Amino acid sequence: MKKFLLATAATALCAGAAQAEDIKLGIILGFTGPLESITPDMASGAELAMKEVTDSGALLDGSTVTPIRADSTCIDAAAATSAAERLITSDRVSALVGADCSGVTGAILSNVAVPNGIVMISPSATSPGLSTAEDNDLFFRTAPSDARQGQVISDILTDLGYKSAAVSYVNNDYGKGLADAFEASFKEAGGEITINAAHEDQKADYAAEVGALAAAGGDILVVAGYVDGGGSGVTRAAIDAGAFDVFHFPDGMTGQALVDRFGAELDGSTADVPGTDSPGSQMYIDMVGDSFNPTGPFSPESYDAAALIMLAMQAAGSSNSADLKAKVMDVANAPGEEIFPGELAKGLQILAEGGDIDYVGASAVELIGPGESAGNYREIKYEGGKEVTAQYR
Repeated sequence: MKKFLLATAATALCAGAAQAEDIKLGIILGFTGPLESITPDMASGAELAMKEVTDSGALLDGSTVTPIRADSTCIDAAAATSAAERLITSDRVSALVGADCSGVTGAILSNVAVPNGIVMISPSATSPGLSTAEDNDLFFRTAPSDARQGQVISDILTDLGYKSAAVSYVNNDYGKGLADAFEASFKEAGGEITINAAHEDQKADYAAEVGALAAAGGDILVVAGYVDGGGSGVTRAAIDAGAFDVFHFPDGMTGQALVDRFGAELDGSTADVPGTDSPGSQMYIDMVGDSFNPTGPFSPESYDAAALIMLAMQAAGSSNSADLKAKVMDVANAPGEEIFPGELAKGLQILAEGGDIDYVGASAVELIGPGESAGNYREIKYEGGKEVTAQYR
């Protein structure tokens, strides 16, 4: 009997030790490509959450979390798919933070995540088409759908008194979905869309596109593109040609790179990007300090995407995507104790004790419908060559 008890105790100790593991999480974002200037702050946000959890020792009996980066390129679906495959088959990641741009996100979801049963939480893929993608309940996003952003842009322009708008959108899922959503909302509000035209990304010359936009006219030009790609090219060509005096820039165009590129040429123009003035937003800013830019586009959403994955693991008692996918909505929404940036250890402890949490995070997370953010936006205006917050919507 004594030998049996000793053997049982030894087995229990081994089992307990085995529960602590080095969990690998993939961060697949556009480290190269038309959003490369905003990607570092996004990746840093996700990695900050992982470090916070690792340092706490509170995840799954002391498990650590190791981030592994991969380049989605933002626009090359084949390259993004290959990168995601390497993360899953070679690096053995448990889940993915990302991808970033909508087209590559959809490709990774259908070709890699769903066949392998891997959870994805994107901080920035906003195409309305992703709301109805076949995902086997594996896909979530801390960014709102562009169905919401289209309405927000319409509200901004209508409130500012614009009666007509020309639209230039990048020719992909993101650009087309957003342009269509804005057009529908603006027309419903009584506005006129003079032209809704696609532009290809990364062209050397956009004179022809700007010529068509100028011929159609409009009080303002909405540029639904990428800040490090064709969106800035269209903007430069329009300014140089004197085609438009003011612009509106949706989320893919925002960031310091736009200000650095155009400066005071943007004065009088507007923009929007997911954002909130919630307590969690300020807590995130204070926590980051000067380590990186916590107000960069989609950086708070990236922190939140990583945090939700790890909190869902704790709720499921497993790092396996098949188990944690059913817990993401639970930890993201009420009921439960609210959890903010810097409080991940607290959230993990509550879950370990069988309690409930409502993760609010850095971006006031509330997941609705198929697991996407309800949507808060920061309205931006440009004055004196600088980006200024006008209000939150």
